This record gives sequence, structure tokens and C-alpha cells, in this order.
Amino acid sequence: MTVKFTRRTALAGAAALPLAATARSASAEAKPAPAAKTRSFKLGSFSVTTLLDGSRPVGDAKAIFGGGASDAEFAETSAQNFIPADMAQFFFTPTLVDTGKEKILFDTGLGQGGIQMALTEVGLTPQDIDVVVLTHMHPDHIGGLTTEGAETFAGARYITGRQEFDFWGAQEAGHRIGDLMAQKLTPFAEKLTFLEDGGAVASGISAVGSFGHTPGHMGYMLESEGQQLMLTADLANHYVWSFAHPEWEVKFDMDKEAATASRRKVLDMLASTRTPMIGYHMPFPAAGFVETRDSGYRFVPVSYQMMG
Repeated sequence: MTVKFTRRTALAGAAALPLAATARSASAEAKPAPAAKTRSFKLGSFSVTTLLDGSRPVGDAKAIFGGGASDAEFAETSAQNFIPADMAQFFFTPTLVDTGKEKILFDTGLGQGGIQMALTEVGLTPQDIDVVVLTHMHPDHIGGLTTEGAETFAGARYITGRQEFDFWGAQEAGHRIGDLMAQKLTPFAEKLTFLEDGGAVASGISAVGSFGHTPGHMGYMLESEGQQLMLTADLANHYVWSFAHPEWEVKFDMDKEAATASRRKVLDMLASTRTPMIGYHMPFPAAGFVETRDSGYRFVPVSYQMMG
């Protein structure tokens, strides 16, 4: 979000300073303002908004993100980047793209109400969403499709990769993800369309196959007025470990070898073209750039780039 300061607001702030002493007794009763759950960027004629659905700390980080690394290697990389080696902070960040013609939501979050709160912050409701695109079928991406058993985005049509849908749809009853997809998405199959690698969601939005995390996992390249930004979804699940050492296996990647190959291919492309990215699990606001570093990469968080 862009905050603009004017002479009037500056003068108003100065005038309020003498009231500080009077307000001191009331400050104990005041509650801190809630942290912002959205951040908007301009990409040509597109408006791109990240929506923080939730965040939580998770322990035993090496077991999740450091497959194949020694304890010493994992600890050294963590220390070099000023983070603990035994804990990670998870972020869950769907992205809303307003093309001027449609409001397109990429992934729906955990299904715990966070995405509705984030949409409210930008003056929208779930009924304002025209299209919902699912990058893959993991629970933290499809959980928000329904709310208390009802369709959350009732006015939307749905798009996902055919390979992803077919894989999970073929699972036997009792499979956690297969059953969740059957509950969350299959009831709305008449509103669902499929695409393949390279297929178009809309003008300026195309699918980029990045298989490995799941069999049909895909990111999406946005392009408007000559500017590009890629939604990488779960290509890299941590902003340090998965970038510095893309070969380290991630617990949640189904095909470890394919996931590593996808990470290197896409991160190489982003670094060489200096294309910004939004990663579903990157620290909020989840946007940044990629640079090569040694035999791996470094995620550079966005600051004031792309402010509209």
C-alpha cells in the first residue's frame, strides 16, 4: 500500500503533539492497530495485491528445508543470514491481480478467514472475485475455497492445471489431499476449466510449469505494458534455505529431484532477466527479486519498487 504525506497531514501531526500528555492516561486502554494484511504494486496497467492469509512459527526447520545438508552446513547458512537454524516462520500469501477487466485471485489460503479479512482491507469481498486460479492442490492453497461448507467465491470461475487436478482426483478415498479437493473443488466442477504449461489465464497472464513440489504445480507470469512479474507459488518454500541451496530437499516437495530442477531453472531465469517475483511463502509482502550468489541464489525483498 502506498502512503502519501502532505503538508496538511504534517501540520496536523505537529498540532497534535501537545495533546500527548493528556492522552497518556488513555494509552493504557488503547489497542495497537492491526498489522496490514495487504500490499499493492503496479505492473503496467495491472494492480497486483498480496493478501496475507496467515503466519505461524514452525520448529525443526532443518528436517523441513535441509534435506541432504549436514547440521553444520544448515547452521552456517542460517547464521550467515541472521536467522535461527531451529525455527522458521511460515507465511501464506495469495495474490490478487486486477487486470482492469477482471479480478483474478491466485490461491485461496488456509480457510480460516484470513483472506476475507485481507480483501476487506482493500475494499473488496469474496463476491468481487471473477476468477480463482489454483497453483496446486495443497491444503493451504485450496482451503479457502469454501467457508463453513459454502462456496466462498460464489461469483467466480475456477482455473487449474489439468495434470494437477487429474493426479489428486485419481487418489483413493481416504487420501488427505484427494479428499480435500473432492470436498473443496469438485462440487463446483461445472465452473472449472483446465490449462497446460504455457496456457493463458487472461491476456498477459500465462502458466509456467514448475513441477516437482506437486505433479502439476505451476507458477504464473504476469506481463503488462512491457513489465513482468512472476507468481512462483511454492517453487521455493523458504527465502533463505531454498534460495542459497536449491538442491537441499524440502519435506513438502513430492518429487525432490524435479523440484530442484524447477527451482534452478526458474530462479536462473528470474535472476538473469531481473524479473520480480511473488512467492506464496516468502516473508510478507512476499515480493522481491532474485540474484545469483555463489552456486545458489539470494532473495532480495522488495522495498519501494513498483509503488503505484
